[in-house]
Amino acid sequence: MFIGPTALGLAAFYLWPTVRTLILSFTESGPFGGSEWVGIANYERLFQDPELIGALRNTAIYTVIALIGIPLAVGIAALLNTTGLKGRSAYRTLYFIPVVTMPAAIALVWRMIYNGDYGVLNTALGWVGIDGRSWLTDPSTALVAIAVVGIWAGLGTNIVIFLAGLQGIPDTLMEAADLDGAGPFRKFFSITLPLLSPSIFFVSVISVIGALQVFDLVYMMLGTNNPAMPDTRTIVYLFYEAGFIDNERGYAAAIAFLLLVIILVLTVIQFRLQKKWVHYE
Repeated sequence: MFIGPTALGLAAFYLWPTVRTLILSFTESGPFGGSEWVGIANYERLFQDPELIGALRNTAIYTVIALIGIPLAVGIAALLNTTGLKGRSAYRTLYFIPVVTMPAAIALVWRMIYNGDYGVLNTALGWVGIDGRSWLTDPSTALVAIAVVGIWAGLGTNIVIFLAGLQGIPDTLMEAADLDGAGPFRKFFSITLPLLSPSIFFVSVISVIGALQVFDLVYMMLGTNNPAMPDTRTIVYLFYEAGFIDNERGYAAAIAFLLLVIILVLTVIQFRLQKKWVHYE
């Protein structure tokens, strides 16, 4: 009785849409509504689509770059957890502001920063004698520029999680390390990181899932007519084009289900590998 409402909501809003998407992936939508069963035709077309390879490559590159935010968040959290740091609460608030900021506002501000004509970034580079560029229209920099924004936007959440993990480390271990003459770096790598590994594992799982599903930053920062789009189109953006622009709901469902399988496989791999490096008390 107690878990019934939760189970009902899970089935209605998560399990049934998954099953519905799977069924839809075996159909083809008509121009005026309705659908026709086509079997695995959508999947055959999907694996022959050259844009899929590019979208998977772009998504993988974005994910790898986004994971750089994990060690960065660990380092910042360790600094914020330092005893006697002045303004610690203010720093925590500043780092968490991007988390509660609307994605549209984030995209607008960063588009102005990256602007090739009057952007703050190019102006700052000009002060040190470096030529600027149009960061969001250059295929060689657009994806990296968006990934940097993704790291910045998610940094606050990761820092809060790591701070909670750091505050759960017993002070007695640090005191014993001090008595043994261990320095700050030795304590960090021998005590802090191993005991923080459960939090790092959790953040790595949600970071990979979030990076594989990136869409809003690509859509709002680039736009549909950007010349760099072929080199920044992610798999979710490919799903958006198929389902909402081309109105091919069956093909879009096949893309969505492929992404579900990719996320599931990578998550299972992460859970298998965590037995070798995650340390629980």
